[in-house]
Amino acid sequence: MRIHQCLFNAASFRRVFDFGEREVANWFPGHMAKGLKQMREYLRKVDCIIEVHDARIPFSGRNPLFQENLDVRPNLLILNKMDLADTTKKQSILKRLEREGVKNVLFTDCLKQRDENVKNVVPYVTKLIESGPRYHREDDRSYCLMVIGVPNVGKSSLINAIRRTYLKKGKASKVGGEPGITKAILTKIQVCDRPVIHLLDTPGVLPPKIESIETGMKLGLCGTILDHLVGEDIIADYLLFSLNRQDRFGYVEKYDLEGPCDDIQHVLKCIAVKLGKTKRMTAITGVGNITVKVPDYAAAAYDFIRAFRKGELGKVLLD
Repeated sequence: MRIHQCLFNAASFRRVFDFGEREVANWFPGHMAKGLKQMREYLRKVDCIIEVHDARIPFSGRNPLFQENLDVRPNLLILNKMDLADTTKKQSILKRLEREGVKNVLFTDCLKQRDENVKNVVPYVTKLIESGPRYHREDDRSYCLMVIGVPNVGKSSLINAIRRTYLKKGKASKVGGEPGITKAILTKIQVCDRPVIHLLDTPGVLPPKIESIETGMKLGLCGTILDHLVGEDIIADYLLFSLNRQDRFGYVEKYDLEGPCDDIQHVLKCIAVKLGKTKRMTAITGVGNITVKVPDYAAAAYDFIRAFRKGELGKVLLD
């Protein structure tokens, strides 16, 4: 009976997500403030700034401090992780960004061994740099670029991808699946020899105050905020809400559900059963305490979220 109660058609899904009394999760540790200060100090040595952001949230979560403090050079916005994003609305994304004053945009998949869009980065920034004055760097024919963005959007992956494409060399910048891998501005990393181009990797910097709880939830879902600061239970529920709202039902087949469902507790129970994720709990009975196995909802939420981040639940545009 429980199963039938949680099966829905699209019209029955939640239209609004209830955030309850939760507050926006803010994460601005010391290395972020220090990193932003270092970025300002490096500006005189930089010809172009490349901002990297997650293509699944092309508008949400971009740090306004970057424009306020660093918007003095030719800028390029790279929407990375396009392999995970629904890019059928690419033109409408570009039009909205242009209305907001962002004209130079590229979509990339930096983890792909050969991404044609990565090849376009060097010609693009070269054109931007050469179309404007370089002031104190006119005699220097090498270019220096600064790569900025919020945590875990692929800044280091972009540097490694350009280096791999143009110099045929391996990783020079550490990457990882959790936010906060890069803690400080690194030394110059050469990524191209014609022209000579060096990139500066920088720590991911979130705004000290995130604009709304929903923006914070999108950032959390995409892994730019540490999971425990938001709560994996609420992230998993928001993920289910987002998938259902966009008719993305890949989770049904992946976890052997009977059909789309809007009840996160039931979905997590099915995931736990499917994956054999259980934990032992003590139950009090009339004849004493006994140990029983119950579904591990936390482990199920962990798997559900990571399946989304790997693209196993389909391509999604959260904005």
